[in-house]
Amino acid sequence: MTLVSYVSGPSEKSLLGRTIGAEFDRITGLFPDALAVVSRHQNVRFTYGELHLAVERAARAFLALGVEQGDRVGIWAGNMVEWLIVQYASAKVGAILVNVNPAYRRHELHYALGKSGVKVLVAARNFRQTDYLEMIREVAPEIPAIHSVVLLGEGSAGMLGWEDFLEGGGPALAARLEHREAELDFDDPINIQYTSGTTGFPKGATLSHHNILNNGFFVGEACGYTARDRICVPVPLYHCFGMVMGNLGALTHGAAVVYPEVAFDPKATLEAVATERCTSLYGVPTMFIAQLQQPDFAGYDLSSLRTGIMAGSPCPVEVMRQVIDRMHLGDVTICYGMTETSPVSFQSLRDDDLEHRTATVGAVHPHVECKIVDPETGRTVPRGTPGELLSRGYLVMLGYWDDEAATAAAIDRAGWMHTGDLALMRDDGYVNIIGRAKDMVIRGGENIFPREIEEFLYRHPRIQDVQVIGVPDEKYGEELCAWVKLKDGDTATEDDIRSFCKGQIATFKIPRYIRFSDAFPMTVTGKVRKVEMREVSIRELGLQQAAAVKTA
Repeated sequence: MTLVSYVSGPSEKSLLGRTIGAEFDRITGLFPDALAVVSRHQNVRFTYGELHLAVERAARAFLALGVEQGDRVGIWAGNMVEWLIVQYASAKVGAILVNVNPAYRRHELHYALGKSGVKVLVAARNFRQTDYLEMIREVAPEIPAIHSVVLLGEGSAGMLGWEDFLEGGGPALAARLEHREAELDFDDPINIQYTSGTTGFPKGATLSHHNILNNGFFVGEACGYTARDRICVPVPLYHCFGMVMGNLGALTHGAAVVYPEVAFDPKATLEAVATERCTSLYGVPTMFIAQLQQPDFAGYDLSSLRTGIMAGSPCPVEVMRQVIDRMHLGDVTICYGMTETSPVSFQSLRDDDLEHRTATVGAVHPHVECKIVDPETGRTVPRGTPGELLSRGYLVMLGYWDDEAATAAAIDRAGWMHTGDLALMRDDGYVNIIGRAKDMVIRGGENIFPREIEEFLYRHPRIQDVQVIGVPDEKYGEELCAWVKLKDGDTATEDDIRSFCKGQIATFKIPRYIRFSDAFPMTVTGKVRKVEMREVSIRELGLQQAAAVKTA
């Protein structure tokens, strides 16, 4: 009998039927004196009891600002303790947290805030070399829904400072907060995360308490977390990797999260692991590579590590071997998923052999179904046959914010989320990702849809046509390459194109390579042959070595 490509994840543990706020209160009651969070660059350490006081005060402050259940609260900042406080405080008042990518520039910020209808924006004053305050002053007046802006640090004209904001959260609002929490349901939407869209604009994946709390819990279960664990989280909190797999993975087990820096820094990460005696380390392959290549790597005591997660991008087999051998991560796991599935649907197990952990994305998660279908017919294919990967279960998002058409295209009538990834299921049920049905590019863990970049570049007055593809890169996995066709009689340089992008779209979305062309390779039916464009680009740019890197 031929097995079909279908698996469901068995579990002896039930799903958590609680809101994030209720789980936070429960864990605080169990582990009030346990370490909850360390933000090393801020020199802040909170136990669960101390964090609970801070979260309650911030939740009351949101009530004082008039935040109602279902209102959207935006958070635009790097990794810091205030991010975590806002995550839990907004959940307690039933607001929907809108994660804003720290790399966003004016164009993207305007779209994300406007599309989601953010009422209160909590933001850092700056991030790295980017002046957030200047952009907020430009964008906020153009967003009708914005009622208040809270700056992390000192306030500014018309904007509250963080301490001024907290001043409004007095004890008098405690009963009102308790009443609000009693009205919440675990199926309520609680989070909007913007993913790059195939239609030229990002789409807001809308997730519930149930989605992300359970996903964090089962990720933590697979890593074997207890209240004794300390998880080093150098990955960004705006992404599911940080806020779900990190923050909620720790919360549901009474463990602690450690933020080495406001953004990833390999040296700061190694110092955090060694000094805080972290037991788990997260990262995309690029981050692990950067740490392994530190000149003084051998000087860091990483012996406290036992587990961790490598995800967000195809994982080179050799990198995985080095992480296990040189970083003491004997139980490191691979995760696969997407924002729309909260995010993890597959994860390798701690007792999997090296082949399973380096050549597959693992086994299906508990309480999750997966099947692989023929993209043309929709029929489930036999095991060993490639097709599109579909996921179903508690982890599937509620839908895309204010976009019924996109939701219907992604989630079918039977509740299956169509990932757009091409996969192959082995006889043992483990899965290999072999390609992408869509042309998404994954650069250093950042998901980028070329159509979004193309739509932006079409605004350039000298560009007639543009096609963006992904090309292999040894450091980031993939880089963007734009094939540009200029209007007749016009001229432009690579620097002209990049200057047009700077300050308008995130730096990681600016094509590294720009190729001017009079024509694009086409099929007989008039479709652009991006596969051929990729092959030409690899040859012309001398990227054969990067293309030969073996990944899981």
